[in-house]
Amino acid sequence: MTDRAFYENLDAIDPLLPLRNEFSLPEDMIYLDGNSLGAMPGAAPAKAQETLTEQWARDLIGSWNKARWITLPQRLGNKIAPLIGANDNEVIVCDSTSLNLYKVLYTAIQMTLQESDTRGKRRKIVSERTNFPTDLYIAQSLCQQFDMTLELVDGDAIEAQLDDELAILLLTHVNYRTGTIHDMASLTRQAHACGALTIWDLCHSAGSIPVALNACDADFAIGCGYKFLNGGPGAPAFVWVHPRHVDRISQPLTGWMGHAAPFAFTPDYQPATGIARYLCGTPAVLAMSVLECGLDIFAKAQGYGGMPEIYKKAQTLTTLFIQLVEKECAGYGLALVSPRTPEHRASQVSLSHPEGAYGMIQALIGRGVVGDYREPGILRFGFTPLYTRYTDVWDAVQCLKAVLERKAWQAPEFARRHAVT
Repeated sequence: MTDRAFYENLDAIDPLLPLRNEFSLPEDMIYLDGNSLGAMPGAAPAKAQETLTEQWARDLIGSWNKARWITLPQRLGNKIAPLIGANDNEVIVCDSTSLNLYKVLYTAIQMTLQESDTRGKRRKIVSERTNFPTDLYIAQSLCQQFDMTLELVDGDAIEAQLDDELAILLLTHVNYRTGTIHDMASLTRQAHACGALTIWDLCHSAGSIPVALNACDADFAIGCGYKFLNGGPGAPAFVWVHPRHVDRISQPLTGWMGHAAPFAFTPDYQPATGIARYLCGTPAVLAMSVLECGLDIFAKAQGYGGMPEIYKKAQTLTTLFIQLVEKECAGYGLALVSPRTPEHRASQVSLSHPEGAYGMIQALIGRGVVGDYREPGILRFGFTPLYTRYTDVWDAVQCLKAVLERKAWQAPEFARRHAVT
């Protein structure tokens, strides 16, 4: 691993390398931000054009039937299902992560309040202090509505909060700052042992690492489509509910698409059976058509080893990046934030710097290496195995070394904060 030839050899024997051709990537860029916005599938422009000019322009409203727009949420859900350990007809694609979290958290609270033996006793929702903010904001809102308490703790203190006062354990499977993977099976088992429900945010998991919702006996899960699933900016999200729960309670956003018979146009709401009741409004057809291109690449990936091979490569890419940074960039104040052990780390590496992290990321972007910055003082690099090469690891670290050696990050233009970091 001491020269670029080593990484070129790894690319030459990489079984996933042909899948890079499925994406449209700038030749002069090393893209290490797929954990924030995935690269565009090469098929996306033609798919969008087909949806616009053939389905919408030519067939107009007939495309709800002819092009099966009406079943897009279910069809895409079935394509996501094998990536997260779910079965057919258990996942629905709709709305945003925040809206879907509101739906499942509201439902979980209602389920808790309906249990006669725990009514008034279980008032605690536990989450990680560094959970993604939108999850915490939604939880805060619902806690105020239902007089619940939100307890925020460090990751290593979660288990101590699993007691008979716990109503819901709300966690992001992969921490967005550090890339740390929570043990879904163990934490779910412990939460159930004390009578609580679990909600898992899979935004940084789906398409990145193997997920086993049914095998772990999870209760609810939500996730986005624009990170590792490569569905495009603002791509629709998804929601999964364990079959034992799905028909117990109507979710709160009772829009017409979640009705048992939406085209009966009855004035009263009757929820659909199964996961379809978690629909709300009209499907976002254009966005879903592009998301489908990203999901179809995962179907092709089955011929190259599927999720096990994807995660194996992710572990190798991130391990090599850590080792190379610590060798080439020693003495410049960088510290590893992500777990060192590969089995506890997802497809990202986070580094910290006490003063120059933001400027370093901007200087790297100026040189064609795209990562992102997260408070406080974190340089975050995402490694998407479907299109990230081993030579990208070598080249990115050499660029980081040059930025550090020349103190390029101290230039005034790299200190100006952009609206999106």
